[in-house]
Amino acid sequence: MKEPAKPVSVAILAFPEATASLVYGLYDIFLSAGRDWGLIVDGRPGPSLLQPRIVARKAGPLQVANGVTLVAEAAFDEFDIPHVVCVPEVAVPPGAPLEGRFTEEAAWLQRCHANGATLATACSGALLLGEAGLLKGQEATTHWAYCDILAQRYPGVTVRPQRALVVSGEGRLVMAGGGSSWLDLALYLIARTAGIEHAMHTARINLIDWHEIGQQPFARLARSRQSEDAVIARCQSWIAEHYHEPAPVAAMVRLSGIAERSFKRRFLQATGMSPLEYVHTLRLEEAKQMLEASEESIEAIANEVGYEDAGFFSRLFRRSVGLPPAQYRKRFGGLRKALKADTQS
Repeated sequence: MKEPAKPVSVAILAFPEATASLVYGLYDIFLSAGRDWGLIVDGRPGPSLLQPRIVARKAGPLQVANGVTLVAEAAFDEFDIPHVVCVPEVAVPPGAPLEGRFTEEAAWLQRCHANGATLATACSGALLLGEAGLLKGQEATTHWAYCDILAQRYPGVTVRPQRALVVSGEGRLVMAGGGSSWLDLALYLIARTAGIEHAMHTARINLIDWHEIGQQPFARLARSRQSEDAVIARCQSWIAEHYHEPAPVAAMVRLSGIAERSFKRRFLQATGMSPLEYVHTLRLEEAKQMLEASEESIEAIANEVGYEDAGFFSRLFRRSVGLPPAQYRKRFGGLRKALKADTQS
């Protein structure tokens, strides 16, 4: 997996009309990329691939729209031009006058854009791109309540209210719609700067975009996290490569050299799963990856991971993951394809 040579600098713009949840939410998601997957899988965090910083007119404490005081780490004139600038929502009523309200922010956005930065906005943050004069001749989106205002206030912009994410300006203007679509924005920027796999990892860890179906589709067995029980750890290593073989539990019992009942008891104590549950989990995790990344039939995937009966596989998958295989492919394969298409366009 190709990774940036050094962390990608991301400035998150703060101003009194922003909200702390979105500012710090973006901050946490960006810092997670590259770092938290290793922490979850094997207990060893990796390096953060994006380096977010909160930037404002002045460094120091700043009270924002929801009454929370956040801390700006740097002022505009103290910060080198970043790779990416993220603008959170502007918490003002639609149609509220903006003249002179964001003069310094607009000037800084102009300067960053002129020096090659990508500007990304969440929700009504697109208004600041308009204030900076960067939307003329461009497609845009914003929160649905601000779409008409955006079109009226900034002539020459083509507003796409039905789209949750718009990439415009030769790829250097990225706008997300309202609500939780800022998470889509964060995922897109991670995919573009650090790679699709890191975006997928971040989505799984943070349950991004599919909150209504719960955590089950995002669960992943930390295969490399070995038990401290040497016998069980040896079996874990073996089954990670042989989960698709017939009668894998019996094979692990033979490999352990201990009685079957003792083996099953020790395995459960060491891993929190019965040996058979562990095998099913490995198989289903591999099936998830194949459903996301390949066009193979569900029957072929079932066979490849060790199930001769595709119907049994589908029932087990749905019970364990919370979605049938075809629906899982549609959701997660679609995300992978969309990220790949957007980042390569």
